[in-house]
Amino acid sequence: MKASESKPDTIDSYIATFPEEIQKLLQQMRATIKKAVPKATEVISYGMPAFKLHTVLVYFAGYKNHIGFYPTSSGIREFQHEIAAYKNSKGAVQFPLDKPLPVKLIKEITLFRAKEDMLNAELKAQKKTVAKKVVKKTAKK
Repeated sequence: MKASESKPDTIDSYIATFPEEIQKLLQQMRATIKKAVPKATEVISYGMPAFKLHTVLVYFAGYKNHIGFYPTSSGIREFQHEIAAYKNSKGAVQFPLDKPLPVKLIKEITLFRAKEDMLNAELKAQKKTVAKKVVKKTAKK
């Protein structure tokens, strides 16, 4: 991307920057994630397409030789055995362009992240409720 060009601000504009064969894989990745968590919002975060509920669930990105999938470190840890066949790191897995995307695995990881996100949001809400009660009790003294 040239300095004069702006960074994509939608997933559509992001995907449009790639050659057609990579666009197809990126659209398949997008559709798989959206189908797994239809209530998730599409965003661009850190210059990459991402899906968010309370926090970002997963990111994905296109590259010359692979599609990057970023389900955060917890998603990688939880599915370490399933992703062992792919190049991966603490927070990322690379799906080569010359093989079909593992749609079922992407769906499972995304669903795991959605459940984790919902649980974390519930715990945060409970902590706020407890904190408010403590403040009220302290104020009455």
